[in-house]
Amino acid sequence: MIRRLSALGALALIVVATGCTPTVHMEPAPLANDPLCADVGVRLPKTIGQNDRVWTDAQATAAWGDPSVVLYTCGLEPPGPSTLQCVSFSGVDWLVDDADYPQLRLTTYGRTPAVQLYVDTEQISGDAALDAISMQVAALPQNAQCTTADEADPEQDAPQTS
Repeated sequence: MIRRLSALGALALIVVATGCTPTVHMEPAPLANDPLCADVGVRLPKTIGQNDRVWTDAQATAAWGDPSVVLYTCGLEPPGPSTLQCVSFSGVDWLVDDADYPQLRLTTYGRTPAVQLYVDTEQISGDAALDAISMQVAALPQNAQCTTADEADPEQDAPQTS
């Protein structure tokens, strides 16, 4: 009987402790079950800046902060050519979408499957988030990279003929 009460007490303690941990609801990306996402996911940092990693309820996702300041999703279709700004961190190209500013949507370019970060720049810089994540994301196969407008249009650099 005492053993049974001890087991129930331990179970209650686990339930209470788990109830204090925030779980962030996220939707999985279409390619979330790609094994490459799992390879990257197990190497994600425990903290980004001062923000601890928290639980999410979707495959190939992660979040940091309470409330969340960085959301991570792996398994998106790679984006095609874009006019969005492209930045490179640790050899990984990222498209920067500031349409929801001060939140930034940062999506890998030239990696399959694609990864996306959603960063609250009022709490942490986009650079800090990319610096913390890019090295792990570099493990995803690269099949393209960002180019400048001059590189994208070889005719522009061609000699003029008359």
